[in-house]
Amino acid sequence: MNNDPLVFQLQIARDKPHSYRSDQKQAHCPFCDVVHLTDIYQRQGEMIWLKNKFPTLKDTLQTVLIESPVHHGDISSYSKVYNRRLMKFALRCFNQVKADPRFRSVAWYKNFGPWSGGSLIHPHMQIVGLEHEDCYKYIQPNHFEGVEVYRDADIEVNVAEHTVQGYTELNVNTLQQVHLDLWADWIRAATKYMLGKMYDKRCQSYNLFFYPRDDGGICAKLVSRFYASPYFVGYKLSQVNDAVTLAETAADFRNFFEKELDVNA
Repeated sequence: MNNDPLVFQLQIARDKPHSYRSDQKQAHCPFCDVVHLTDIYQRQGEMIWLKNKFPTLKDTLQTVLIESPVHHGDISSYSKVYNRRLMKFALRCFNQVKADPRFRSVAWYKNFGPWSGGSLIHPHMQIVGLEHEDCYKYIQPNHFEGVEVYRDADIEVNVAEHTVQGYTELNVNTLQQVHLDLWADWIRAATKYMLGKMYDKRCQSYNLFFYPRDDGGICAKLVSRFYASPYFVGYKLSQVNDAVTLAETAADFRNFFEKELDVNA
């Protein structure tokens, strides 16, 4: 298998704003300055999908979806109704790029927190069309499987047994892209659980990745982020928690979601 890394264009990245750099703590947030945004593709209420002003990757179309006007917002703090609208809007934008024959594959993901690899605090997702690279070449069907948390005819939720990186990855699968409200509710609950309960609240960062499945569905994979393991950095060897811990996490997450239902009833 060829590696074929994405080419990062440092010249473009030099002027990119960065919320987490010590010399840019007071940097102007471009996503708060809605009046001066350009190259906008679509709007839905306060959500804005636009071209990335700093396209740092060669042979790609990089786009940004601004989730909310609230600078310190996040999926974990949105209302259930707002998050449902966000997920449906983002999925439509993703499918639009995915249908473009210019791109071999399309990446859709979100960074949150200082260890997520993101540059701006303001809540946003990224949808990136790759002209030549298959961004799913290392992804296997068993990456979407795990210890069951919830299952019905269209939604599967599990704690991954075969992680992409590790240690804890929560999968929220929709099999037919039909019952998107429940899918969005589980994604929202997963972010709240990961940040507010799991690892005794020590997890401050996550990545949320979206993968099209062979059955026509979508997997939303929430990955807890800390320092990257040297086994992954040096050897691409992912790690996963032991079977007892996986079972405990699945049961704990299931109970957390049920309490969320009671709170929002």
